[in-house]
Amino acid sequence: MSTVRSVMTSEVVSVPEDAGYREVLEILVAHRVGALPVIDAEGRVVGVVSEEDLLHKEEFKGGDYIPPPRARLRARLGVGGAARDKAEANSAAELMTRPAVTVGPDSSVVEAARLMERRGIKHLPVVDEEQRLVGIVSRSDLLRVFLRGDADIGDEVRGEITEVLNRARDEEPTATVSDGVVHLTGTVRLRSEAQELVRRAQRVEGVVSVDSDLDWHVDDVVPEHVRWRSVTP
Repeated sequence: MSTVRSVMTSEVVSVPEDAGYREVLEILVAHRVGALPVIDAEGRVVGVVSEEDLLHKEEFKGGDYIPPPRARLRARLGVGGAARDKAEANSAAELMTRPAVTVGPDSSVVEAARLMERRGIKHLPVVDEEQRLVGIVSRSDLLRVFLRGDADIGDEVRGEITEVLNRARDEEPTATVSDGVVHLTGTVRLRSEAQELVRRAQRVEGVVSVDSDLDWHVDDVVPEHVRWRSVTP
């Protein structure tokens, strides 16, 4: 499975805590990025400042604006900080979201994607064991795994099939791949084996979806309503 190191951008633009609003904006525009890690004097990542953080200054012009409920909830939960405070900020230290949500270079792409979703962010600074900046990864970087070639995906799915059936010693299904969609056909001995093949195919990197026409000789899967039915003595 791909790691963050394999998809991250290594040449990262960052700003110090005392960088001014205009300086942060100019760097964002010049480098065409959506967010910048903020580092302290020792080079450790202490926060992230994004386009959204800068836009609050425009958002609150006029003085009578009330943020929508979702934004107020995020502020109460401590996610991103108070928008009104950021509207009055003039430095990276005041603008940034802290503490920084970071990821290690050896974390999997799946872990990074789940972290982004859980925290509602679009960029993750990549740090070493001492929290020093080594890269940055964005949502678009994580999507690169779906550009994997159909031939590579097919080879890995067929490897999963072989592993399962070597244990089962049964007929060999086939797997074809088109535009990242895996199509499984054939017959196995047990329904649980067919389900395992589908699960394994779904976990293969680059797979968009799995279309299964697998058949089986024996249905060994206990229906859920039976599995959880209480037995009264």
